[in-house]
Amino acid sequence: MRSRIETIGLNDAAERIRRGDLVAFPTETVYGLGANALDAAAVRKIFELKGRPETSPLIVHVSDVEMARRYVTEWPARAEELARRYWPGPLTLVLPKSAQIPDIVTAGLPTVGIRVPAHEIALQLIQAAGVPIAAPSANRFTGLSPTKAEHVRQAFDGAVPVLDGGPTRVGIESTVVSLIGAKMTLLRPGMISFGEIEQAAAGEGPHPSPGMHERHYSPQTPLILVDGPRDLPDRRGAYVWWRRAGLAPRSVKMPGDPAGYAARLYGVLHELDRENWPWIAIEKPPEKLEWRGIWDRLRRAARDAVR
Repeated sequence: MRSRIETIGLNDAAERIRRGDLVAFPTETVYGLGANALDAAAVRKIFELKGRPETSPLIVHVSDVEMARRYVTEWPARAEELARRYWPGPLTLVLPKSAQIPDIVTAGLPTVGIRVPAHEIALQLIQAAGVPIAAPSANRFTGLSPTKAEHVRQAFDGAVPVLDGGPTRVGIESTVVSLIGAKMTLLRPGMISFGEIEQAAAGEGPHPSPGMHERHYSPQTPLILVDGPRDLPDRRGAYVWWRRAGLAPRSVKMPGDPAGYAARLYGVLHELDRENWPWIAIEKPPEKLEWRGIWDRLRRAARDAVR
C-alpha cells in the first residue's frame, strides 16, 4: 500500500523551517531536503534522515547576492562576476564562511557552498522563512536524486513534508566552483561549464563539495555504461535504456541535447528502478565539454564497470 505524501503550502513550510523542522522543496536542479542553515540541531536532522555522513557538506540556499554576502567573510570580484552572470541558477560558489554558519553545515571546513536557486517557490520559501536554507538532495544518501515530489515520497515513505513545485527543470545538481585563493577550481561539474577547469580530487577527510563520493546518484538496479549493443551482458529479459531508440527488448529514447537529457535523467532512472529489471544499460553520451556534468553523474551512478 502506498503511503501518503504530505504536501504543504508555502507559509506552513516557512514556519516549519523557522522552528527547526525539515521540509522538502523544489529547485531548478532537484528537490532539496531543507533545514534552517543557522540551526545546527535542525541541520543534524538532515544527516540523520538521509543517512548521510557528516564529512559531506551541505549547500546553503539564499534568496539573492545580498543575503549570500552576509554568510561569507570574503566576496572577491570573481564571485561578484559569476553571481551576476549565473544567479539565480545552478551554480554553487565555495567561499570562506562566516561564524553564523554552524560547522555541521560545512563538515567542519572553514568554507561554505552557497547559491541562489532559479525556482520561484524556492526563492519564496527562503524569503518567507527569513533564513538561509541548507539543503542536499531530498533522497537517501547515494540514492537517485528526486526531480518530482513523488520521488521524495518514495525515498522517505512520507516521513518529510513536501512543498510541491512540479517537475524540476534542470534535472541534475548544480555546478560547484571553489573561489578560495587565486585559482578558480571546479569541484563538481554540472550543466554550467567554465571551460577547462581542473576538478579537485576528493581526499580522505571532509569533501570540499557535496557529490564527490566515488559512488553517488545510484539507482537500486545495477547500472552499466556501454558503447553499443555488443557490450550488453544479456539481451533477454532485461531493460536497456538508450539515447537512441530501437533496441529490443525495450528502450527509452533520450533527448540528444545535454540540457534535455539532464532534465530527464533522474526521472527516467526512477521509473526504471520501479520495474525490477536485472540491470539498466545506458549508452555513453558524447565526450564533449557540455556533457561533462552528465558524464560525472553517470560514472558515479554505475555500480558495474564502465565498459
